[in-house]
Amino acid sequence: MTLVVLTGSPGVGKSTVANKALQNTTKEYKTVNYGDKMLEVAKERGWVEDRDQMRKLDPEKQKEVQKIAGEKISEMSETQPIIVDTHSTIKTPQGYLPGIPEWVLKPLDPDTIVVVEAQPKEIINRREKDAGERVRDKETTKELEQHQEMNRAAAMACAVLNGATVKIIENPDGGLEQAAESLLKVLK
Repeated sequence: MTLVVLTGSPGVGKSTVANKALQNTTKEYKTVNYGDKMLEVAKERGWVEDRDQMRKLDPEKQKEVQKIAGEKISEMSETQPIIVDTHSTIKTPQGYLPGIPEWVLKPLDPDTIVVVEAQPKEIINRREKDAGERVRDKETTKELEQHQEMNRAAAMACAVLNGATVKIIENPDGGLEQAAESLLKVLK
């Protein structure tokens, strides 16, 4: 089966790009939000109450949650094409945690890793608009530049380990149609 990992910094618009692209594809992809699967696992263990608490978990607990969620998604990909909506890196108080470490990469075994990017100021503005829906950490433009660089590096490191291709898609303000079209070419 086909498995595409869709990544990007929080607020970049990866879910929006995926939803738009899926309106025009002939394949029956199922989109799985990796964070939702992780939240499901972490809640079962009583470690968090909401998704935004996840990145504040002790790194060892985060690793356990990642592994179990990856295994669950891998099982789902046996029956239909999957888009995994996730993050290449998670910014924690201790530093960047890989969003797709080896113990998650192996069961997922993606065909393609897509990194959605935008200008840092655009991401900041999008996060401010989401303020009522999500509790997101504040990042400066410089911090967001670094975060996107870390996302690229993490995506390429994953590709080196499993042979996936890496696609960078720009999602500027007003560019949703083009971003979705770029993703659609990957999904066909």
